[in-house]
Amino acid sequence: MKKMVLGGLCAILLSAVSTLAQAETIRIANHGQAGIDAMKSTVERIEKKYGVTVEVIEYPAPDKDYLTKLLTELGAGNAPDLFSIPTTAAVADMVEAGYLAPVTKEFKAWDGYANLYDVAKELAVSPDGETYVMPFMLGIQEIYYRKDVLEKAGISTEQPKTWQELLDRAAEIKQKTGAYGLLFPAGVSWGSGAFDEGFQHLLVGSKTPQLVDADGKLDLNGEGIKDVFNVYKELIDKDLMPTQPLLGPEPWVVPKYQMFPEGKLAATTCGSWCYIFDWGRESKNPIPDVTKVVGTWTVPGQSSGQYVLANLAAPWAVNSKSANTELAIKALMEIGSIETQVSYAARIGNIPASKGAADNAEFQKLTELVPIHAAAGNGVFLKQASGYGTVSEGVARATEALLRKETDAAGAQKILVDYVKETLGDDMVK
Repeated sequence: MKKMVLGGLCAILLSAVSTLAQAETIRIANHGQAGIDAMKSTVERIEKKYGVTVEVIEYPAPDKDYLTKLLTELGAGNAPDLFSIPTTAAVADMVEAGYLAPVTKEFKAWDGYANLYDVAKELAVSPDGETYVMPFMLGIQEIYYRKDVLEKAGISTEQPKTWQELLDRAAEIKQKTGAYGLLFPAGVSWGSGAFDEGFQHLLVGSKTPQLVDADGKLDLNGEGIKDVFNVYKELIDKDLMPTQPLLGPEPWVVPKYQMFPEGKLAATTCGSWCYIFDWGRESKNPIPDVTKVVGTWTVPGQSSGQYVLANLAAPWAVNSKSANTELAIKALMEIGSIETQVSYAARIGNIPASKGAADNAEFQKLTELVPIHAAAGNGVFLKQASGYGTVSEGVARATEALLRKETDAAGAQKILVDYVKETLGDDMVK
């Protein structure tokens, strides 16, 4: 009898140990081979440090498809424990939906916190004052131009000081070279990029430099927004910007990966990743001596000022319904390590959010990124606000109408305002 009881207890104990072992698995959603490769050493470090198994689940690569699948699974309650968020515009909405676990306490106690650029810390704070994401990488965005194309045609490469100077330069490029002078991502097919990689570049230097007022309402009727749409209209009406590729699927492929390397597009908004992923060593169509022939301008303000736009580049977050939130948060802090930051910088080209990366020997080898990393301290940004995801979609729809020459700047602003009101309600818009 004693042997039977002892055997039963052992079986129960083994079952409990087995159940515990199964529970100690973290599921991570990742997408794109470059991102999966960048996270490989971090995954191994998490497994070794915490004695857990990390299951990496590969999601669809395009950001729009990835986010759609992620939101669907979060809504159904079966999403992974950890995941990246491809656009900062979605963070506040995901917080409001209750999808993200707050990590403010752990984040501020993390040993890497003090070394982060201030802009990274500020970008990570949600409207409710809490932090829900690890701001480990920054997307530092400017205007990239073909220095060789301009110099050959005798066109100035000096920094444009205003929107009008920028438009005049684009017109001169078209007149003297036949190449398109400037591209701002636009249209429905470009998805969140129409906002992230285009619209907000001009917005921060407009008469409406922020989209949320003190009461948390979206300020979409400001004069600056109409002025931004008018820049798009002038580029489109004067044929200074390629429009036809933007109306098809994967609208970034032709202008960014074909026309710019061929010199048929002379200037475009882009981020630090372009020196590596779009036109550098990781590109399928690289530009020889890319850092010598491709220069950068900061984005000029409407009438004055120069702006280096900073975004959180695919920040990571913890599922609020994770089976082991405490462990997932510990893993999140590992993702914030300088080692992971440098790994992402090398494969994708975003900028480490930590000032300490400047002392990392592997990062110093990324000579195309080192100067941009130093400039991150001057980054400007849009404050987070609930409803940004809808604003982003509204901007895509408004710029689509401009691409198709179906409206003017005022009409584009009305499309944006009407879409946001219809989606979120009149009381959300100032």
